[in-house]
Amino acid sequence: MSESSICQARATVMIYDDGNKKWLPAGTGPQTFSRVQIYHNPSNNAFRIVGRKMQTDQQVVINCPIVRGLKYNQATPNFHQWRDARQVWGLNFGSKEDATLFANGMSHALEVLNSMADAGYATLPRPVSNGPSPEELEQQRRYLEDFLLNAVRLFHFASCNPPLVAFYCCSACISSGLGSADNSDYIAIFQLGRI
Repeated sequence: MSESSICQARATVMIYDDGNKKWLPAGTGPQTFSRVQIYHNPSNNAFRIVGRKMQTDQQVVINCPIVRGLKYNQATPNFHQWRDARQVWGLNFGSKEDATLFANGMSHALEVLNSMADAGYATLPRPVSNGPSPEELEQQRRYLEDFLLNAVRLFHFASCNPPLVAFYCCSACISSGLGSADNSDYIAIFQLGRI
């Protein structure tokens, strides 16, 4: 499978110049907005941030992997930053909506990466199933089996003559497996009118 974009926003990509203690625009040429996207590669569950200037040359100004443990800081509503192994990156978003959209995408990527580490996965976690788990299916099967057995007991009880107080109404029920001789599940057997 190939990569797919999970979100995109319009922002100016910045790099922090630690020597001069100031932010500089990433790439060459004039400072302009870039289309910044978070890509997800499902084959290895990797994420990365790619930004291209919104000009005809579409210069790549950022291509940064998102790694487990990355600290994403929303310094202001429109300016977010993080550090990778080489430098500190900043995104100056065109709007609060763009900033929120990108922050949600980053949060999702970090959540996926951190949950894989917590679960001890080296690769993709098991895909989410649309149906019940095998344990849930077994639980449903047992419930239906008990329900049907009780329905048969109730039907048999209603058809006995003379009527009895408990489900284990006769020796035929006990011998057929509809009841137990020790009556551990239900009250003792009494015929109405007789003790």
